[in-house]
Amino acid sequence: MKKLTAALVAAGAAGALLLSGCSSERGGSSTEETAGTSESGGGFAADATIGVALPQKTSENWVLAEQLFVDGLTEAGFNPIVQFANSGVTEQQNQIQAMTEQGASVIVVGAIDGSQLGSQLEAAADSGASVIAYDRLVKNTDAVDMYVAFDNFQVGVLQGEALLQGLAERKGEGPYNIELIAGSPDDANSTPFFEGAMSVLQPKIDDGTLVVVSGQTSFEQVATQGWKAENAQRRMDTILSGSYGSAELHGVLSPNDTLGRAALTSVAQAGKDTPVVTGQDSEVESVKSIVAGEQYSTIYKDTRELVAQTIKEIQALQKGEEPEINDTESYDNGVKVVPSFLLTPLIVTQENAAEVYADDETLFPLTQE
Repeated sequence: MKKLTAALVAAGAAGALLLSGCSSERGGSSTEETAGTSESGGGFAADATIGVALPQKTSENWVLAEQLFVDGLTEAGFNPIVQFANSGVTEQQNQIQAMTEQGASVIVVGAIDGSQLGSQLEAAADSGASVIAYDRLVKNTDAVDMYVAFDNFQVGVLQGEALLQGLAERKGEGPYNIELIAGSPDDANSTPFFEGAMSVLQPKIDDGTLVVVSGQTSFEQVATQGWKAENAQRRMDTILSGSYGSAELHGVLSPNDTLGRAALTSVAQAGKDTPVVTGQDSEVESVKSIVAGEQYSTIYKDTRELVAQTIKEIQALQKGEEPEINDTESYDNGVKVVPSFLLTPLIVTQENAAEVYADDETLFPLTQE
């Protein structure tokens, strides 16, 4: 994440907020000239096609998002095309190209690799489509109009704080032996998650409160390709066998629930006591684990709220109105600072799980078992 100076923000914010179907700087036509434009003066037709390009089904939240987008966009009167790219980046590139060819007025992108979609998104913008980055930032292109996500740096901060809190609660006085896990290097979210957590943990590493026994502290050393549990578990197996011996592992920074459970499995198979482990996404198995006193924490990012906010932005664009923005300085994609709407994540532990999940029909019952 990069912060622009106040002067740059002031100069760019006004222009960034005016999101039309296609920027004239990209060589596209004006809103009134694009296919599917509403004759009643809106940004585009009320029954326009909306493309939603999702990544692989690597977490429960992505699967939930698919149905929420289909139902929510249909209810709003749009024609949704919602697709997963389970075969990888090339499939997602082809899907975005097809959505453009089918006249999508807006393309929502949950990128597999946000740095490899520039050509497809430029073509979408040139066709008159607006582009919304969903949950993951699209990088190295100006062909993205806005970003809707939970505050990913703050997610990392909460994870770092939870790890310290859990260590104090469950492991007595320090120093504490910990290991670090980061997300996939091709996911733009992985870096802010890690940097947010390390903004909390690095001072404690520097003063000796935390000891990373393996010595692996850089993002490149701790990243997990593809967010795959087997990759995280294999790495943890190697660390435990090579660095720990009779020493105890007190805590693990994990960026999501899937990798957190992988770490717990590795530790259990090594015959060691359960460490304090963080997570994210409030996956069912991890919520059960938290309630049982195993995994220490997760992050709740209500997918229903995120999809609803994205649809709200699409409706504003359809009416020719300015979409809602609450951040104009935090997310630099390498070409531009992308105007963003950031939602607030919540930390969840055994202590507050019932309160946080009170309105979630799936997760709340788990806190009562």
